[in-house]
Amino acid sequence: MQQTAPRYPTALIAMHWAMLILLAAVYAAIELREYFPKGSDIREGFKAWHFMLGLTVLVLVLARLVLRLLATTPPITPKPSMWQMVAARGVHLALYGLMIAMPLAGWTILSAKGATIPFWGLELPPLISTDKPLAEWLQEIHATAGTVGYWLIGLHAAAGLAHHYFWKDDTLRRMLPWRQSVQ
Repeated sequence: MQQTAPRYPTALIAMHWAMLILLAAVYAAIELREYFPKGSDIREGFKAWHFMLGLTVLVLVLARLVLRLLATTPPITPKPSMWQMVAARGVHLALYGLMIAMPLAGWTILSAKGATIPFWGLELPPLISTDKPLAEWLQEIHATAGTVGYWLIGLHAAAGLAHHYFWKDDTLRRMLPWRQSVQ
């Protein structure tokens, strides 16, 4: 008889993969803007999409944290080594920190620039008063953190694949959107 392997709750699995798609869209929007002249409508459109999608990351990561606190984590079988558990915890904390800090930094940058903060037809209030030097400084940090984000996401994906193909545990299968049976 087959039984279903332990896995994360469906809501967390859906949120995980939705966040991946959303983060890819955030990165795509800011990267694609570079192909268009400064001040052009399409470049400004990509920037607006970057802002709105980034703020959506903030909303969803907060919802995801609530779900995560309410759910139980299925055990990994076989149990990974201590260094793997510590590394995974560190990368997960860094990813959550990134998904919270980056949208807040973007919101603060727009506020410091004195720009409007678009959010799906709404205009959000500024977090701070206008301060152009602070905006420039924060923008550099935001860009650097964005690069770190590429590496963290890549590391997270590589670790999932390494667990699946090299260490042959169920780390990846617990988060796949389709059910897997074990015999």
